Amino acid sequence: MSADGALTATGYIRHHLANLASAHQSSIVDFSVINYDTLFFSIVIMALSLWLLRQAAKKATDGVPGKFQCFIEMLVGFVNDQAKVLVHGDRSYIAPLALTVFVWVTLMNCVDLIPVDLFPLVAGWFGFEHLRPLPTADLNGTLGISVGVVLLMFYYGLKVHGVGGFFKGLLTAPFGANPLLWPFNLALNIIEYLAKCVSLGMRLFGNMYAGELLFMLIALLGGYAISFGLVGGTLSTAGQIVAGLGWWLFHVLIVLLQAFIMMMLTLVYLGQAHDSH
Repeated sequence: MSADGALTATGYIRHHLANLASAHQSSIVDFSVINYDTLFFSIVIMALSLWLLRQAAKKATDGVPGKFQCFIEMLVGFVNDQAKVLVHGDRSYIAPLALTVFVWVTLMNCVDLIPVDLFPLVAGWFGFEHLRPLPTADLNGTLGISVGVVLLMFYYGLKVHGVGGFFKGLLTAPFGANPLLWPFNLALNIIEYLAKCVSLGMRLFGNMYAGELLFMLIALLGGYAISFGLVGGTLSTAGQIVAGLGWWLFHVLIVLLQAFIMMMLTLVYLGQAHDSH
């Protein structure tokens, strides 16, 4: 931790919210800066997600399934059921994609359940001043996921409707095919795509950022316990344990809920790309 903020609550939070980046980040989202920690943890957790799913497929048997296989089969069945309802077309790639998104985002969110000081402490041993391990609390990371979903919408829109049909939909929906309405239709469709991209990334970022920040505030209760005296320090430490455990248990639901919402919106948006205007 930097010396100027080592003994203050503001310095502690600012230190933990700083990424291991290629340059100083001037705002919450700064596309001129590469956040190496977001990239590292996103890629590592993606590899872990694919490895877990591959292990489940390799160990699948026709007999009585084990607990891990049973859980994965239930998850696959659930995602397939949602895909059947939301995607009217070829689901051979979309359902596995949605499953991968759910597992990947869930595991990334689970990083927030690890004590907030652990990763920065270990990073300090190796000479790194900053490390922010939660990829979904970085707007650059969540917007990257949402941009990927929007690009897939373009891909499936072109694949299902063809180039002519896709651009015809952009020009003629929702107000009609009159050429005088084409500019308004195109402008509205562009705004719709941008809104989907931004809202998809902002929703996940906002919830995980708030959860991460609350964990830091709870950690400060114990960090400043000594300065409160014997009675105040004891109450502060007890408050940290109770509040930390309570928020941790509640945050498990947020971790799963945000991954579920990301998966469902991915299916909804890709399903809309399959439907004609």
